[in-house]
Amino acid sequence: MIYSSLAVLHGILAAIVTGHVLLNKQEVRSAAAWIGLAWLSPFLGAAIYFALGINRVARRASRISRDGASSLNVPEAPPFDSTALHDNIRTVAEVGDRLTGLPLTDSNSVTMLHGGDEAYPVMLDAIAGARHSIALGSYIFRPDRVGSDFVDALVAAKARGVDIRVLVDGIGSGYFSSPVIVHLHRAGIAARRFMHDWRPWRMSFINLRNHKKLMIVDGKQGFAGGLNLGMENVFTWRRQRKVNDIHFQLDGPVVGQLMASFAEDWHFTTGESLDGAEWWPAIEAGGNVDARVICSGPDEDIGKIETVFAAAIGQAKDRVRIVTPYFLPDERLKSAIGLAALRGVDVEVIIPEKSDLSLLDWAMRAHLAFFPLKRMHCYQTPEPFDHSKLMTVDGRWCAVGSPNWDVRSLRLNFELLLECYDEQMVAGLDRTIDERIARARSLTSDDLAGRTLAARLRDASARMLLPYL
Repeated sequence: MIYSSLAVLHGILAAIVTGHVLLNKQEVRSAAAWIGLAWLSPFLGAAIYFALGINRVARRASRISRDGASSLNVPEAPPFDSTALHDNIRTVAEVGDRLTGLPLTDSNSVTMLHGGDEAYPVMLDAIAGARHSIALGSYIFRPDRVGSDFVDALVAAKARGVDIRVLVDGIGSGYFSSPVIVHLHRAGIAARRFMHDWRPWRMSFINLRNHKKLMIVDGKQGFAGGLNLGMENVFTWRRQRKVNDIHFQLDGPVVGQLMASFAEDWHFTTGESLDGAEWWPAIEAGGNVDARVICSGPDEDIGKIETVFAAAIGQAKDRVRIVTPYFLPDERLKSAIGLAALRGVDVEVIIPEKSDLSLLDWAMRAHLAFFPLKRMHCYQTPEPFDHSKLMTVDGRWCAVGSPNWDVRSLRLNFELLLECYDEQMVAGLDRTIDERIARARSLTSDDLAGRTLAARLRDASARMLLPYL
């Protein structure tokens, strides 16, 4: 009798999951995976779906208006003249216009900073020079020597009267304990963990992460990219950097859009609106780069970064170059890359030979077996683990920021992308990509086919987790 009751209960739960998936999941593969899990894993599958598969995010933050100004007081940028752009690149800019409602800003300066050795001193100097405000967000903020330097700098700025807000991810910077947050609280600094809650009915949020890494000083100077705050990014002290990454210093009107991204996340987390000239000053021209911030997340911004990637690949005429630590694009981007290669576009994908997660390495190898590697180029870089996120198209457009090329980054995480239209900046990124290729080894379809049967089965099994990775 008890077994019959359990079977009926399992059927009811699986049917509920199936109905919810059919009505709410856009991606067919993801929907099929969730339904299969619910029916084939009695009770456990339904529990996993209720915990991790339902998007319960409802933004309370103020939204940026269509003209780029907002209730967040973002300074209005002057209209951008796109006539100077090449036709295919202009199309990418127009997609960004319609997709985000944010203007493409001109007169920006974007400086590339390699690793913590270059980025951390510049960021700490900016904190030391802050006069009015500091907004800092990071996925990982470690309680090590690097973290201590940043905490000390923030405490000193607080003592000078600087208004400070710090937001770290509720998982990446420690779910059970976040010593950095404790230290900042003791110093009277407003610091919070994004989507961190011990209440069981809110623990579903553990699958949704704020993966952005950004800092804005006095509302005028910004930093963004893929660099977390931790010793693993520093060579000088360790003599062996574990992670190779790139960050960017920003000056100019685009910093207002960077600040808007932080302000929305802060409002969503705390309910506090950041108002006033200390957060939203008038911003002077910083250089010659045309740039825009694009945010994506599992709310109304879902798929925006993925759409920009697809548009840029679709408009490429000569070359597409992608550097990413994890390369597991879904069918939409996979098709875009395949079509670009068939059109004769030179497609280059640079991934680590070994990342920090073996499961993702296995899945990537299996996934790459379905790409046209005879028509495109894939390179694997040796250690240290390359955590950089770069993309260039035709030497005229580039994208940098926090998103990886996987379902988690493009559908589940809150991410930030900076798209730039400047040939000189793109040339600098291309030189950096050339340096990576020079020390990398090519990965071919023969290499993938030459794996043992056991390795191919293992990798293909890992790939089946693509909707969840």
